[in-house]
Amino acid sequence: MSIEVKNVTKTYQNQKALNAVSFSIEKGEIVGFLGPNGAGKSTMMKILTGYISDFDGEALLCGNSIKEQPIVAQKLIGYLPEHNPLYVDMYVREYLQFNATIHKIQKSKIAEVIETVGLAPEAHKQIKQLSKGYRQRVGLAAALLHDPEILILDEPTTGLDPNQLLEIRTLIKSLGKDKTILFSTHIMQEVEAVCDRVILLKKGEIVADKKLSEIKTSSKQLIEVQFDLRIEPQFIKKLPNVVSAINTYENVWEITFETTEDMRPKVFDFAQQNGLKILQLNAKNTDLEAVFRALTH
Repeated sequence: MSIEVKNVTKTYQNQKALNAVSFSIEKGEIVGFLGPNGAGKSTMMKILTGYISDFDGEALLCGNSIKEQPIVAQKLIGYLPEHNPLYVDMYVREYLQFNATIHKIQKSKIAEVIETVGLAPEAHKQIKQLSKGYRQRVGLAAALLHDPEILILDEPTTGLDPNQLLEIRTLIKSLGKDKTILFSTHIMQEVEAVCDRVILLKKGEIVADKKLSEIKTSSKQLIEVQFDLRIEPQFIKKLPNVVSAINTYENVWEITFETTEDMRPKVFDFAQQNGLKILQLNAKNTDLEAVFRALTH
């Protein structure tokens, strides 16, 4: 097992950021780590990387305790944090040479990772001259230098344009052939494109841990509807098969249903029977997004 987390609890003052969280990840899995802001994702990642050592429970990396064998465990990890820390006045190769020295690995590895992450066209530049996408590649190259068994990526695609998103997504998927990847993001499309499995956190607890294939066959569906008048939540919940109803903006609602039946005709009938006009009606992502909203709202 690459990652084993057993009853991990982390408390800040009187607030539990993580509450008895347990999961395991096998070698070669790409796992999406999801949850709303404040769910505990970054705290869990900081525990796994050894940045936070004061916690209850146990975290093992390839059988090594991050508490009892921190140096051994950390050598197994490549980490790209959300705010990618780079020495921007350094040149790309200079920065990677600096990291290679820290890891005590041969500098010949630098050319290999530059090629792996697609940095070759920009490798002669200072980091401050690079676009956000290429800076992310530099961070990934640094994380890969020591050939870790596990990659932990915290929001690696934040702020990238569509072309950069596609390139980094493809890169992560290719890296997942040889490594275990824990991948945190708020972008549902990225998870669906890259991940094998999803772990969903809410208020420091796991509320879902499923293969993506299981979620895609889920009977949940998400419909966005705008009425002409304001109505109360309990009124919406009179519709059949409603799991959740979220008033996102003024008279706009996102309604999650648990059924394989297309619920749009039912919403039309509901509006007509209650003297409402529908200004817009959209069937949104009926897979991961519906599950996310239903379980975290």
